[in-house]
Amino acid sequence: MTTLRIDLHVHSDDSYDGHEPIDLILEHAADIGLDAVVVTDHDVMGESIRAAELAPEYGLVGIPGVEVSTAHGHLLAVGVDQMPPHRKPFDETVAWIRDHGGVAVVPHPFQRSRHGVRRRYVGDCDAIEVFNAWLFTGYRNRRARQFAVEHGYPGVAASDAHTLEYVGRAFSEIDVGDVSREAVTSEHVLEAIRDGETSVRGRRAPIPMASKHYAIAAARKSAYYSKKSVKTSATYAKASAIKTASAAKLGAIRGRHGLSRIVSLFE
Repeated sequence: MTTLRIDLHVHSDDSYDGHEPIDLILEHAADIGLDAVVVTDHDVMGESIRAAELAPEYGLVGIPGVEVSTAHGHLLAVGVDQMPPHRKPFDETVAWIRDHGGVAVVPHPFQRSRHGVRRRYVGDCDAIEVFNAWLFTGYRNRRARQFAVEHGYPGVAASDAHTLEYVGRAFSEIDVGDVSREAVTSEHVLEAIRDGETSVRGRRAPIPMASKHYAIAAARKSAYYSKKSVKTSATYAKASAIKTASAAKLGAIRGRHGLSRIVSLFE
């Protein structure tokens, strides 16, 4: 039995409220022991698709996704490579996700302040996010877990990270069966979620563990942006040199043309 550790709900800087580039998210996810991370930006998919394509370079399973706004709240479309229609009824959106090969997961349910789907609108779906690491108290998570148990939905956990420090703070363990880790595909993961082969990991970490996690993320971010700054400076310097050379060349050409015009006046 192969069990994967997957954070199913992470935001990149493609989200209006996200902050981190996908390459930094992927690097961090691999380093802290995750097997996959699903970038689920708000109503956009560009960076999520790119992250899924790049994931194997980091030893991760590539799974695209999006947090789509339905008429009744937010819904995670995991495993789709097209943008679901906006603002459609909850049930229609779930059907669209399934028709396109994905799974529909209800994130932070019942939380009106975070556009969670209200209880009376949660119809058929593939899983419920029963542990969300962004919540400040355990009440909302317990309520979501109770609902999932009562209605027979698989429960999943996710960080809902908007900054690097939160990636992996909660995750799902997903049993994909008798397939080697190297042979696992996104389809194996999606099928396991549909079958309810999930368990939740996301209880509050001890303070030393949390401090270590944040320290690793802070160091990685610092190194990443320092490296990026050096590359950006080099790019600007190169562009400036090219621009200066072009200006000089243009000036020389204009000078020759000007000289030719002056000479022609005396011929």
